[in-house]
Amino acid sequence: MEMRTDKPDQQVQARSMETIENKSSSPTVPKVQVAETAATVNQSADTKIDVRHMDFFYGPKQALYDVSIPVREHQVTALIGPSGCGKTTFLRTLNRMNDLIPNTRTEGEALLDGENIYASALDVVLLRQRVGMVFQRPNPFPKSIFENVAYGLRVQGRSKKVIDETVEKSLHDAAIWEEVKDRLNSSALGLSGGQQQRLCIARALAVKPEVLLMDEPCSALDPIATLKIEELITSLSQDYTIVIVTHNMQQAARVSQFTGFFLSGKLIEYGPTVNTFERPQIKETEDYVSGRFG
Repeated sequence: MEMRTDKPDQQVQARSMETIENKSSSPTVPKVQVAETAATVNQSADTKIDVRHMDFFYGPKQALYDVSIPVREHQVTALIGPSGCGKTTFLRTLNRMNDLIPNTRTEGEALLDGENIYASALDVVLLRQRVGMVFQRPNPFPKSIFENVAYGLRVQGRSKKVIDETVEKSLHDAAIWEEVKDRLNSSALGLSGGQQQRLCIARALAVKPEVLLMDEPCSALDPIATLKIEELITSLSQDYTIVIVTHNMQQAARVSQFTGFFLSGKLIEYGPTVNTFERPQIKETEDYVSGRFG
């Protein structure tokens, strides 16, 4: 006959250890750490673009449903959500880039400093000067570094003196001047991917926008180039209102003060970034930021 010699307290201890091991082996959901930059929110910042009840259609297919969001001045607003949720479509409504797609329709309002950007009398060219855009992949023109930045200024008919000064300032502001100052007449296509993206940011800054839209500006870049772009975004937000689309939740938590979560064409939750990641109010938001889907 088998004799069990465990003492009662030993059996209790063994069961306790087994429970601990079982708990530790169960999957845990990592929390996104919110950076100090994101936690520093100016709650009293004015609303630069006030989007009200925005619907958007690709032909008969509706892509955005009743989106309302206040884009705060001199703050970074991140738009997050799974692929196909509508965040890039929404970003492009803010400077009417979607107008270039046939058979699209926008309903609702987007008030830039109180003026509806969808008013029929609005000058769309002027709008896109005020609301610039940086795309997912760097898209420098097949021109010199200097001429890439000068392009918009030449279209505006600016003088040589203004162009020279503005190109240098824009390259400084985009944190790339020291890397290119000795080769301004070289082709922009010879730059690295990260440098090309910062050059595109300089090109956007040259025409003095008030708002900068960024559609996944780091998705094609390596970690070091990504860090430089993120540092640049933080620096630029002192002078510009920035809206960034990102699939990288850690990036949103590092650079933005406000975050909007999109799902299936709807804005599910919007608020200070620290609340979105640490105290979400909607279950879908909590599931997404905790990595349960997406």
